[in-house]
Amino acid sequence: MKIRLSEHFGYGRLLRFTLPSMVMLVFSSIYGVVDGFFVSNFVGKTAFTAVNFILPFLMILGSVGFMFGTGGGALIAKTMGEGDDRRANELFSLVVYSSVVCGVVLAGLGFLLLRPLAVALGAEGEMLQDCLTYGTVLLPAIPVYVLQYEFQCLCVTAEKPQLGLWVTVASGLTNMVLDALLVAVLGFGLPGAAAATALSQCVGGLLPLAWFIRCRTGRLRLGAARWDGRALLKTCTNGSSELMSNISMSLVSMLYNAQLLRYAGEDGIAAYGVLMYVSMIFQALFVGYSVGTAPVVSYHFGAGNRTELRSLLRKSGIILGGFAAVMFLGARLLAGPLSRLFVGYDAALLAMTLHAFAIFSFAFVFSGFSIFGSSFFTALNNGLVSAAISFLRTLVFQVVCVLVLPLLWQVDGIWVSLVAAEVMALCVTLTFLRAQQRVYHY
Repeated sequence: MKIRLSEHFGYGRLLRFTLPSMVMLVFSSIYGVVDGFFVSNFVGKTAFTAVNFILPFLMILGSVGFMFGTGGGALIAKTMGEGDDRRANELFSLVVYSSVVCGVVLAGLGFLLLRPLAVALGAEGEMLQDCLTYGTVLLPAIPVYVLQYEFQCLCVTAEKPQLGLWVTVASGLTNMVLDALLVAVLGFGLPGAAAATALSQCVGGLLPLAWFIRCRTGRLRLGAARWDGRALLKTCTNGSSELMSNISMSLVSMLYNAQLLRYAGEDGIAAYGVLMYVSMIFQALFVGYSVGTAPVVSYHFGAGNRTELRSLLRKSGIILGGFAAVMFLGARLLAGPLSRLFVGYDAALLAMTLHAFAIFSFAFVFSGFSIFGSSFFTALNNGLVSAAISFLRTLVFQVVCVLVLPLLWQVDGIWVSLVAAEVMALCVTLTFLRAQQRVYHY
């Protein structure tokens, strides 16, 4: 049964509508981890370290798609809520076409910055060469990587969350099958793993693009776009929080890698890589729920339905609390099996990873509320508050903690930093929600 944005959302309908987005983001995270599994087990620890070392830079380039997807999706859904579907289609087309151009520019910029950045961060010798190999193969796929991120959000806005899910499943299966074939069977090593990821991104970006070009029955479809610099600026500023969140997480990952290289050597980076893989999968539930609810919030905000906004916020808090408890317990129970899956071949590295897991699992108790809070304000077209939450959570608090706490507790200070930053971000999110209540009446 198709659920429309204009409907009232109880717990059941809210979970049914957001489930495809949650599954989509979780599955996307799982197939993103596949490279790490095959590289670690079939190529070696140095190559695995290199992938985790350079991957944040590549994710920064692709994360522009989230900016266009969330910022554009909020504006498009608000316009739909105001009853102007023709204008919503023009905005949809403008956002997609602009993101393609931006992706091409970013790919070119990536080729220029790849080596200097890897060297500046401390990569050398074999690890530097592996960084360049992996990055060079992936960079041509940046434009479709941007589209893949973007359509994960816009498919929900178009009331087609199942489309986003099936495209993500197709992309993920492509990556998994090609990783097994190119790395494990044919022995192409790191270039094979990178090629598998690049081809899967082509599937994830081009399939929904083709669908929206050919579709003539959906509420949103690609067609003629009228240039509107003000709308595009609104899209970018409103989606800047999600862009900032992804850029900040990638920059902070680079800083964590540099600190770990200093305090624990390559083993520290490898252990952190395992934590980030698991974190991507677990937090994808929070991100997927936030992506799924954002168009609903935007629609009812545009329609002036304050009662539904209050209901959505209250129900979301309860649902996220349940997710947080399940994920904390899951992280504690699965720490051993997941760590052995990636680094079971090295006893010292395994012990370090298990110890890090014991501390890091507490971050899941707090992180979901801040992720949703930022997305909630993006959906309300308040890019400033949304960006402030994301900026503080993913950059300021993380940077301060990872620079200061290791001075007190060495390597343990780095693992504690991940939790401390989430606690501070939760406090900030609650403060903003309270302060803005009299403005939006939610």
